[in-house]
Amino acid sequence: MIYFKLPFNEGLHTVEETTDKNAVNFYSYNSLNQINFNGNIIKVDAVKFNDITITNESLVKDTTGFIAETKEEYCNTLQQVIEVIKEYDLPKLVYARRKIFTDFNTIDYKASFDKLCQSYPNAFRYLFNDGENAWMGAFSEVLGKFNKITHEFETMALAGTLPTSEGWTEKEIEEQKPVTTYIQNILKNYSDNIQQSETYDHISGNIKHLRTDFKTIIKPNDLDSLIKDLHPTPAVCGIPKDFCNENIRKYEKFPREFYAGYIKVETEESVLYFVNLRCARLYKGSVHIFVGGGITAQSNPEKEWTETELKSEAILKNLVVS
Repeated sequence: MIYFKLPFNEGLHTVEETTDKNAVNFYSYNSLNQINFNGNIIKVDAVKFNDITITNESLVKDTTGFIAETKEEYCNTLQQVIEVIKEYDLPKLVYARRKIFTDFNTIDYKASFDKLCQSYPNAFRYLFNDGENAWMGAFSEVLGKFNKITHEFETMALAGTLPTSEGWTEKEIEEQKPVTTYIQNILKNYSDNIQQSETYDHISGNIKHLRTDFKTIIKPNDLDSLIKDLHPTPAVCGIPKDFCNENIRKYEKFPREFYAGYIKVETEESVLYFVNLRCARLYKGSVHIFVGGGITAQSNPEKEWTETELKSEAILKNLVVS
């Protein structure tokens, strides 16, 4: 079962799994695992959807044994990460954690999904349960958008996070610059003509990011290779990619699973790729919310903790619990 809405589109869709046609694919952060929903993408009748019940009772039990790290543990580890960044003069390294929510008897996931959709109209929003894995999320970063007819490819550099009421500091501006440069350099391998926008504010619920857009024309046969080169972007990993990935495995307490991976949606006209950030894995008795942040030499562990708490609200504030 999967339900989803595309950005700026309130049409509810699902996948009618009657064919082997490529429809919606979820790729884990390390690209080693994949969850596929193959078939025809169809619109869901809103009235029929209202009659459906989706609660945590239909989900599998949490047998991971994971215990979320405390603020003190997080800050201590983050200080070690900052020392690595300074020692190796890294522009940025992304560090993530899990927030585990268990304070509920029942969660109405259909109602929660509806709230999530209302909160983030500019995001790709989804809820799925394949019997073993259940996830819900909403995020508006586009890893790639390919037009099958014109062969136009679009992507964006998205980095830096602040509450919408605050002004940008040097930390966020410096964090976004290498993301932009990284994408520029990859696109140059596939095209000689790249259009780049000015950097501007990207609003996502109660927080904002710095965003730069890119457009170019590519060969259809290069699409898969380009996506593999782009992922993971510095926005979810850091720079240089291999070194940061090695330290992510070393310092992060939990595997990322499908958090910070990407979602591929293929329609008749387009192939869309969305970064899977603001998301959670759902269990019968718990919700594992994945949150992270771009760490630089100027980062303050206390402020980074506050930022991850703010990001976790994307899921938490939309859960309909009893």
